[in-house]
Amino acid sequence: MSRIHCERCLRPQAHCLCALIPSLESRTRVLVLQHPSEVRHALNTAKLAALGLRNAYLRVGEVFDDLAELIDVPGYRSGLLFPGGEAQPLLAYTDIADQRPWLLVVPDGTWRKASKLLHLNPQLAALPRVTLAEVQPSRYRLRKAPAAGALSTVEAVVQALNVLEAPACFDELLKPFEALIEGQIAAMGSETYQRNHLDQ
Repeated sequence: MSRIHCERCLRPQAHCLCALIPSLESRTRVLVLQHPSEVRHALNTAKLAALGLRNAYLRVGEVFDDLAELIDVPGYRSGLLFPGGEAQPLLAYTDIADQRPWLLVVPDGTWRKASKLLHLNPQLAALPRVTLAEVQPSRYRLRKAPAAGALSTVEAVVQALNVLEAPACFDELLKPFEALIEGQIAAMGSETYQRNHLDQ
């Protein structure tokens, strides 16, 4: 018999995170494009980001036929939050002349799946890329990072918003994420966690 899940956060009802999910306003619009393989993943941090921001939207798929409508929003300039050689570091709105807020498009999936989204959606790949000039260490203690500076989706969104909208702080978005991590550690047991994850 399957466990009952919360329809909002998709967590098992006994481990619902909704009480910890904030409802934050942001100038920046966030569009998360999630690969289907991530939807039912136990550590679905993109869902937490989308639920916690009023100006955030989550779409699931591999090919987005309506991508032009999603990224061409009057008053915003679109950028792909994804590292790369031509990616420009994000700067605070107070430090730049162009006062249009960003529409940050964030691909969600493993590096391979996120790259596949770019490959399957040429209009997505053609967006100007933006990145974080300084990456704070990840709090994601359950996965070995695929590369130095790798972050979960919710962490990348929080760090980007903290830069863009400084001095505003969006760390409250990380509360359900941290509770999720602690719950996973508790479920596996301290000994197993220490043996398998602390030395990564």
